[in-house]
Amino acid sequence: MLRTPSGGAGHGTASGDRLFSIGTVLNQLRDEFPEVTISKIRFLEAEGLVEPRRTPSGYRKFSPQDVERLAQVLRMQRDHYLPLKVIREHLDAAERGEQLPLPPQGGAPRDLAEISGDPDPDRPTAARVGRSELIAAAEVTEAELEAWESYGLIAPAADGGYDAESVTVAKLVADMGRFGLEPRHLRAMKAAADREAGLVEQVVAPLRRHRNPQTRAHAEATTKELAALSVRLHAALMQTALGVRLR
Repeated sequence: MLRTPSGGAGHGTASGDRLFSIGTVLNQLRDEFPEVTISKIRFLEAEGLVEPRRTPSGYRKFSPQDVERLAQVLRMQRDHYLPLKVIREHLDAAERGEQLPLPPQGGAPRDLAEISGDPDPDRPTAARVGRSELIAAAEVTEAELEAWESYGLIAPAADGGYDAESVTVAKLVADMGRFGLEPRHLRAMKAAADREAGLVEQVVAPLRRHRNPQTRAHAEATTKELAALSVRLHAALMQTALGVRLR
């Protein structure tokens, strides 16, 4: 249950509601959602899931209804692993007085593309594919795959299979090769991705060690969401550095 500060948190409104700063909102939410951060709240605002008011100087001010809406979003992410698009549909339906069914609690986390809002209809959905299947799906040769593996761009799992992302990587590496970029040129991208993954692991590690089993279970969904944000940030930084629009 959310706790409400006893004083000094915000200003009154015409309707009698008090408004809270983002720091106060964070403190209210952390009782139930210890992993929430100010960046997370800002991200949910940017995605249109909450619309706090702004003071003339630009500071965010959240109503009690905003705080409860944030709590609903975080519960649906934590308990049902719903992507933001589906969560928005549930919230919109609730505002219309409708109730959409929720999946069982503890269901499997959603796919990264679903969370990031950038689904790839061509991506394989199988948990693992064999070597020959990867070569066929990516339309590459055995020699090309061996070269990419030697540079660490692709690696099989312990059982010798490849996950769906390996097929995506193979396709992208092949596409970049058509512009004259060789595997040795792409090692810097792989190293950067490894560093970004390390940062995500630093954020998620405390969740995995948390006493609350629901928080530990939420670590995987948090990892996927941070990965999606990293992808979007990387694209934006590339656009800025190159001075072009990628879309």
